[in-house]
Amino acid sequence: MNLYSIRAIYNFEMARTLRTILQSVATPVISTSLYFVVFGSAIGSRMVEINGVSYGAFIIPGLIMLTLLMQSITNASFGIYMPRFSGTIYEVLSAPISYFEIVLGYVGAAATKSVVLGLIILVTATFFVDYSIKHPIWMFSFLVLTSITFSFLGFIIGVWADGFEKLQIVPMMVVTPLVFLGGTFYSIDMLPPFWQGVTLLNPVVYLVSGFRWSFYGVADVHIAISIAMTFGFLALFLGIVWWIFKTGYKLKN
Repeated sequence: MNLYSIRAIYNFEMARTLRTILQSVATPVISTSLYFVVFGSAIGSRMVEINGVSYGAFIIPGLIMLTLLMQSITNASFGIYMPRFSGTIYEVLSAPISYFEIVLGYVGAAATKSVVLGLIILVTATFFVDYSIKHPIWMFSFLVLTSITFSFLGFIIGVWADGFEKLQIVPMMVVTPLVFLGGTFYSIDMLPPFWQGVTLLNPVVYLVSGFRWSFYGVADVHIAISIAMTFGFLALFLGIVWWIFKTGYKLKN
């Protein structure tokens, strides 16, 4: 394995984050903090507990998951799109580095940024809401696995997109609505039976539910199903990335 090449791509992507730290870190942290202020402190103090958890604490896993998914996709998609846009991707493809190592560098950097951002938001939440983490190892595992999985999705979007506007279509028009409708601000048990069934078709429900279980031991779906769905997404996105490099889709022409 060409560790030097992986490290070069990884360090370049991490350095880009440091150059745009206000946009990459400060903006999502401030945005999420506003949710904690409005829903956690203001509205949350007037809401009843959900499954024995205060409303302010209940929404923390969902808000972190929202930021995690958005940032994983955005970081990875922008990271691979810019070399395609500038033409430097051909230098990378012609270098003595395998496709696996290229993906490892870009996805590894994007996932690292997302994990760090998730941990920062987790610490920031302590200033607004009292909460506990019942299964910290599982919590961190979900954090890392979700970041890696959706960084792969971001990589796919970055290869597919042929303009800056397309980079935002999936995060803004697909992922954000799915997260808001996936139990971020409520338990699906609060819905009528028909809408509970509809909500279970939303794949993000399983991610939010599993992540919330690691905090409080309560979940809308069984934890085993959440884990299986997360690995299912990872396998799906890995398969698509493998196909991209096998066929050279939008990379070799």
